[in-house]
Amino acid sequence: QVQLVESGGGLVQAGGSLKLSCATSGSIFSINAMGWYRQAPGKQRELVARITRGGSTNYADSVKGRFTISRDNAKNTVYLGMNSLKPEDTKVYYCNAQTPRFEYWGQGTQVTVSS
Repeated sequence: QVQLVESGGGLVQAGGSLKLSCATSGSIFSINAMGWYRQAPGKQRELVARITRGGSTNYADSVKGRFTISRDNAKNTVYLGMNSLKPEDTKVYYCNAQTPRFEYWGQGTQVTVSS
């Protein structure tokens, strides 16, 4: 049974910072990449940031220069540092893990940014 658990979300004022964590448990054969996605009510889930096992990263244009993704491969854990938060960053953030055969999702953690 594979489980991804996000934590670190909460309520912050515009311009503030948060750091999200995604911890994995259970048997995962091989994780090729982990990433963060986010979703607003009634909207499509979108990529925020992604990091491969080798450390290559991709970011959505909307978060470049503000968010930083990092990982601990030994622990299969991924982090998302978020700075200069904006009200439009208010969404549910989901952790994702990709293997050669399967894709796994966490339950999501709410990030709310007030003006």
